[in-house]
Amino acid sequence: MGIVRVEDALRLAQEADLDLVEVAPAARPPVCKLMDYGKFKYENAQKAREARRNQTNVVIKEMKLRPKIDQHDYETKKGHVVRFLRAGDKVKITIMFRGREQHRPELGFRLLERLAEDVTELGFVESAPKQDGRNMIMVLGPHRKKAEAKVELKAERAEQLAAREAEKAAEAAEHKERAAAAAAAPRTVKPKRRSENLDPDMDPST
Repeated sequence: MGIVRVEDALRLAQEADLDLVEVAPAARPPVCKLMDYGKFKYENAQKAREARRNQTNVVIKEMKLRPKIDQHDYETKKGHVVRFLRAGDKVKITIMFRGREQHRPELGFRLLERLAEDVTELGFVESAPKQDGRNMIMVLGPHRKKAEAKVELKAERAEQLAAREAEKAAEAAEHKERAAAAAAAPRTVKPKRRSENLDPDMDPST
């Protein structure tokens, strides 16, 4: 509407049943807008909430290993790394050297290479192994984004739940069939023993 006096702008807002909102106070002259301010605040809050919901939080998990880790512990640690990568999280792998192990960094390097190869289907080496004091560090990144991993994990959980429900339904049906078969089967009824009220003074042979 061009440049108008504040009084005229307020009158226009009142006539339109709207609010007069200053949107660019630093401009010369300041820029104002006629709008429903309550609706504007609500829509902005909705957009911010949706943006937070879709925001991807980068989470870095950490897993510590020893250079001479035994096979069982290695499999356990690898299982955790697999779980983290499947969830779309980065994993920081730390090899901790102690004593004379510090003079054999190749042990840690080979272990990190082995782990990276074992989880190559789920993640990739984002940061190559490097020595950091007494530790050797490598970072693995997931192939899939966090949002994609969440969708897939949710679908897997739903599938597992459906499988459990189907299994329960099958067990219930089998139990019902057994109960029906048991009810329909002929029953053997034992004859009741005739009770005899005998006089203790009476001869049983009479």
